Amino acid sequence: MTLIARAASPDDAPMLAQIYNEGIEDRVGTFETRPRSVDDVRKWFDGHPIVAVEGEGRVIAFASTSSYRSRDCYAGIAEFSVYVARAERGKGAGRVAMQALIEAAAAAGIWKLVSRIFVENSASRSLMASMGFREVGVYESHARLDGKWRDVVIVERLIPDNLS
Repeated sequence: MTLIARAASPDDAPMLAQIYNEGIEDRVGTFETRPRSVDDVRKWFDGHPIVAVEGEGRVIAFASTSSYRSRDCYAGIAEFSVYVARAERGKGAGRVAMQALIEAAAAAGIWKLVSRIFVENSASRSLMASMGFREVGVYESHARLDGKWRDVVIVERLIPDNLS
């Protein structure tokens, strides 16, 4: 399958909501438990980079950024997430989404991307390591999911061209 990355638009909200809700259901990538509506996802389009990956003419993955902190000194740092449709996981769409997100973040002047990954999510941890992200620590008992405390690994990647 040929994978094509592009900037996401509010028109993609139905597919992004579906993919994100699969991630919520599967309990592998987020502490969220409330499914997101299409209107919820449309609110993500607030100027932060979001990319979509198409395969066979439909969106099968996305990666997004959001504000890290409200203080001005952190304006060039963004949190990120990446989600792949359940049936398409392990086929390279996450890598394509992350590469496109890194490029979009660089173009937007972002100098650092950060996120948290469940410690047992070896697929995501491996992908991030292969893309130049480093693990900088573990938040122990970061939050509860389904009544169980979960640990997360903190990852970051600098975008050197934007550090000058």
